[in-house]
Amino acid sequence: MSFDLVGLPALSRATVDRNEPLRGDEEQIAALWPKSRVIVVDTRGRTLVSGRGTRIVDRPATDFGDQPPLNAVLLGAQDDVAFWAVPVPAEDGDAPVTPRGWSAPELTDEPQWLDLRQAGATLDDMWAGLFTTAAALFQWHRLGRFCAKCGSPTVVTKSGWHTECSGCGREEYPRTDAAVICLVHDGADQVLLARGPEWPEGRFSVLAGFVEAGESLEACVSREVLEEVGVAVRDIRYLGSQPWPFPRSLMVGFEAVADPADPLLLAEGEIAEAMWVSRADVRKAIEQPGSVPGLGLAGGASIAFRMLQSWSGASS
Repeated sequence: MSFDLVGLPALSRATVDRNEPLRGDEEQIAALWPKSRVIVVDTRGRTLVSGRGTRIVDRPATDFGDQPPLNAVLLGAQDDVAFWAVPVPAEDGDAPVTPRGWSAPELTDEPQWLDLRQAGATLDDMWAGLFTTAAALFQWHRLGRFCAKCGSPTVVTKSGWHTECSGCGREEYPRTDAAVICLVHDGADQVLLARGPEWPEGRFSVLAGFVEAGESLEACVSREVLEEVGVAVRDIRYLGSQPWPFPRSLMVGFEAVADPADPLLLAEGEIAEAMWVSRADVRKAIEQPGSVPGLGLAGGASIAFRMLQSWSGASS
């Protein structure tokens, strides 16, 4: 039985106009800057969030000078207010962002440093869209400091959305790598879930993988599922997509049907466990986290959560 997503994935939500022409309009930027708002993102990919994860703590642009800093990125504009992001050092060291599959911290009313995995699902549409865009752009900046053609340093222009090589003049724009994510079910009441070796025991999600050069999205679904768990799929159908800036991916969601009688052959080093799970158990695990022994699911910021919620009929 096919299904549709019950709502947008958390990180696909946005309300602010990206306003591409504004990025290179220095005169208009200068006019808007005094009443612009700025969010800060640290080197761990976190920003300050208050109100139990619902609102980013933004600051007046004038706190950062009388014009945008060179490392600022323009996120968009709404009602004549421009929104920017500025990178800052992490106050508690340059540790990695939240590992995949780890549980979220307790959310408080007071400001706390949270990354997208921790707050992406609790922020409202506007803040979720702004934070996702900022995280993606800063990841691109960190990975694109040198020209892919000649190796010279690159210079960031157009409010953070363009780089130019200082050596050969090659232009570059933000990269997005396509990846597929697929909810494999039996056409009835079972879904195939798996756990990567880096995930804690008991934490499961649907299958995913990067699209290879010269490969269609549907072909990638078939290949990845077969490679990871040894199962052939059919009736592949698109569901929706979500930006996933870890570091710069677009997750393209699908459903597909497989036979639960087929043996599961796990890819060594990629899949630690895989199992078929009933619709009732998935629904219960979403609605009452921790109630199904050995079954923790993907966090609410991921498209995987929305897919499992939609397939199982779980309430939000």
